[in-house]
Amino acid sequence: MEVKLTIKRVPTVLSNYQEEGGGGGCGRNCLGDCCLPASKLPLYAFKANPKKPAQEDGLPTEFFLNSLLLAQWEDKVARGLFRYDVTACETKVIPGELGFVAQLNEGRHLKKRPTEFRVDCVLQPFDSAKFNFTKVGQEEVLFRFENGGGDDSYFLANAPSTESDHVPSVVAINVSPIEYGHVLLIPRVLDRLPQRIDHESFVLALHMAAEAASPYFRLGYNSLGAFATINHLHFQAYYLSVPFPVEKAPTKKIPLAKSVLKSGVKVSKLRNFPVRGLVFERGNTLKDLADVVTNACIWLQDNNVPFNVLISDSGRRIFLFPQCYAEKQALGEVSQDLLDTQVNPAVWEISGHIVLKRRTDFEEASEVLAWRLLAEVSLSEERFEEVKDCIFQATGLTESDEEKETTEESPCASSSSVPLASSHIPEGCLVRQ
Repeated sequence: MEVKLTIKRVPTVLSNYQEEGGGGGCGRNCLGDCCLPASKLPLYAFKANPKKPAQEDGLPTEFFLNSLLLAQWEDKVARGLFRYDVTACETKVIPGELGFVAQLNEGRHLKKRPTEFRVDCVLQPFDSAKFNFTKVGQEEVLFRFENGGGDDSYFLANAPSTESDHVPSVVAINVSPIEYGHVLLIPRVLDRLPQRIDHESFVLALHMAAEAASPYFRLGYNSLGAFATINHLHFQAYYLSVPFPVEKAPTKKIPLAKSVLKSGVKVSKLRNFPVRGLVFERGNTLKDLADVVTNACIWLQDNNVPFNVLISDSGRRIFLFPQCYAEKQALGEVSQDLLDTQVNPAVWEISGHIVLKRRTDFEEASEVLAWRLLAEVSLSEERFEEVKDCIFQATGLTESDEEKETTEESPCASSSSVPLASSHIPEGCLVRQ
């Protein structure tokens, strides 16, 4: 007899329309078929090749992040569209070697509606009866984000959707933000895609990271079973002006056979970090890197392995974390004191930015406790190696027999350009951001 593992899910509210029951949204300017095709949302069209320098008369490098995304996000703040002021949340860097970042966010879990999610099934069909992003009001949208197909990016303040050959992809606010500039990238919103990685959508996410052109703006992805709470394809992103602990963690290069080095993608394993993971970097083109990581994610999805993805370093460095916390939680294998923290270790927590709901947990936060929590997320060494080998087979990667995993890299040797000494958050000190 099939046993279904379920746990009571109380998902964070991502949209102000999430708590409304049913309804297609006609008459309220939503993102559904009834309203979006006739809309004139702002359009940011990114250039086809992010490595190609912008023309002299093109948009400045800082336009996408500073003048558009963050500026419009602050406009939504002024309009009162968020459920709380995330900039008032206390934040500190926990003393220790990795410098985990802890945030006290007592309001994020208060307004929720109960639902049931299977935690043992990564791929689940889209259910239009449940909340999805077509029900979001257009006032929560910052802009459409699409491939302009040319050598330069451009921006249109009003762009009729009917003039596009593509199903619109949109960037919208997360009304329950974790950090400054917290947004959602929703690929091809009208296609009603379930939460599963595909090549086109992952390339779109990498282009967004490349357009932001900042080491402090990262994108994240949570699969079902790895604390995604809405089964409608989306990535999350926000701005945090300190390096994530995972970006500082040492890695061990996995030497690849010369026959598979044509893509230029480099693969490493995380070392001395509580969650085992793979790191993918470089690539001759953005698509080369995207193809390798997407194929890895597709294998995980198809084989029912929950996972999280962090897109770092303006899309040049990607962390992939297979995980098993929800499964352990459903089986009663997580200690009660960890469950009492109410921390759901999704991509941001795994990367080292831990959102705490109780003041006592925040005040007592330590690297030991953070490590203990995240260690429950990780696959065992044996299981991780099995998954890694399957991912390599699925992506066409082959390890070199001559110098198998012999190169140890320090954080300073990584290709990440995140400055390690630029933190505005004093270690161990409380601040108001």
